[in-house]
Amino acid sequence: GMALAHGLVLTAFTYAYGPISGAHINPAVTLGMAISKTIKWTEAIYYWVAQFLASIIAAAALYYFFKGAKNSIGALALGKGLNPLQGLLIEALLTFFLVTIVMHASLSAKTRDFAGLATGLTLALCTLLGYPLTGAALNPARAFGPAMFAGTFATFWIYLLGPVAGAVGAAFLYRYMSAK
Repeated sequence: GMALAHGLVLTAFTYAYGPISGAHINPAVTLGMAISKTIKWTEAIYYWVAQFLASIIAAAALYYFFKGAKNSIGALALGKGLNPLQGLLIEALLTFFLVTIVMHASLSAKTRDFAGLATGLTLALCTLLGYPLTGAALNPARAFGPAMFAGTFATFWIYLLGPVAGAVGAAFLYRYMSAK
């Protein structure tokens, strides 16, 4: 249910804000778009600032409303038995899938009308697969605010570097396939 909720929210936001701003909700997706030269690097910086500030504000609100309970503000943790390298690889792979779909669906005139649905369904699937393993952030901003308020910065690097690696891989795949 939670995975479907994440996917449906992203679908709705993609259709609502995509025509206005490209629906830049995820810094990893923004990185992929900048690498593929779909957006300018200066735009990417503005988006990143907004994304991380929004994460802090959202986590602060949850911290306030739930009286600081870690489990109520979205703090992430690796699943039982997973080591940090495994977590990093899982976040990278799942983010690769997400950014690949975002780029191929939203940047092609043939599939643009269905980009929101494709993106939302991909996030739902990635969340379904990754949630028990890493929490399935796939988004450094999604991990940042909760890490600040829950005091879980020791593992934040997993949720930063994994999505960055996945986005870089997806962007280079997109550039390679678009050049053909």
